[in-house]
Amino acid sequence: MKAAVVTQLGSPLAMEDRPIPSPSAGRVLVQIEASGLCHTDIHAANGDWPVRPVPPFVPGHEGVGVITEVGEGVTHRKVGDRVAIAWLGHACGHCAHCISGWETLCEQQQNSGYSIDGAFAEYAVADADYVVPVPDGVTSLDAAPLTCAGLTTYKAIKVAHVTPGERVAVFGVGGLGHLAVQYARLVGAEVIAVDVTDEKLALARQLGADHTVDAARTDAAEAIAALGGADVVIALAASARAFEQAFASLRRGGRLVCVGLPPTSDGPMALPIFDTVIKGISVIGSIVGTRADLAEVFRLHELGRTRVIAEQRKLDEVNSAIFDVLHHRTSARIVFEL
Repeated sequence: MKAAVVTQLGSPLAMEDRPIPSPSAGRVLVQIEASGLCHTDIHAANGDWPVRPVPPFVPGHEGVGVITEVGEGVTHRKVGDRVAIAWLGHACGHCAHCISGWETLCEQQQNSGYSIDGAFAEYAVADADYVVPVPDGVTSLDAAPLTCAGLTTYKAIKVAHVTPGERVAVFGVGGLGHLAVQYARLVGAEVIAVDVTDEKLALARQLGADHTVDAARTDAAEAIAALGGADVVIALAASARAFEQAFASLRRGGRLVCVGLPPTSDGPMALPIFDTVIKGISVIGSIVGTRADLAEVFRLHELGRTRVIAEQRKLDEVNSAIFDVLHHRTSARIVFEL
């Protein structure tokens, strides 16, 4: 099978011809139809974060495809099922986090395309308990970005407890942000979209943003303050400076939801303690979502509540696709068609 492989951190991915793997007990073999390119895949390939993946490995945690083989003991998934392979590839299932509905906080978790091989390949093996069925009404092209970009921003809106009429600012309108704008609208928020390119801001307006702020030409915090300040900011831009601007955009009692993960070289976010306390600001970390959350994301899309903006590429184009993402040359999400 064809696979895009990280052979050395910080180097271009190598296209390799690998044997098709066989699923062990409790696992399934998935023939990948579509696989989204997430910024996390780029961070993984570069070793940008404190816990580095160990090469060689196959990135990809937005994989969608059809099960072609099941391992011993698998009875709840069958050959022919179309499923999604998400970031949470495995969790222990019995710790306090897992049994309380917060499996994404499990300390024993394994992550697709990071600690275990992911979906930048024609076939991928996955834990049968952690793949999520894709409804017939959702195409594989749409399901791939929803598996992480949609799931992550949907969860961020949930943990922010946004109520109708609140003002929500989305910092970064890309693969994640264009969906965050839509989820914020779904719960009745007044939405402010912040980005540095005209194309992304135009896209946000098309998707229903009430206001847009060009952070390349104006001070985002000042512009949002002029609108009355944000009750909630969903911070998606992978920049510590953007997080600081996001914090400064909040009105009293506001909530900063931290989602994007800048590289460690970007340095820490400066959090002003005085303003946090005096203004009653909440800072919330939101890490992807659970299998149940993803099922909800798929259901909303099947009902026609969301639109996925994606650009198709071939897997062989993985390195040029990464270059385009890093240089803001994409409309929203890149999806590899296999």
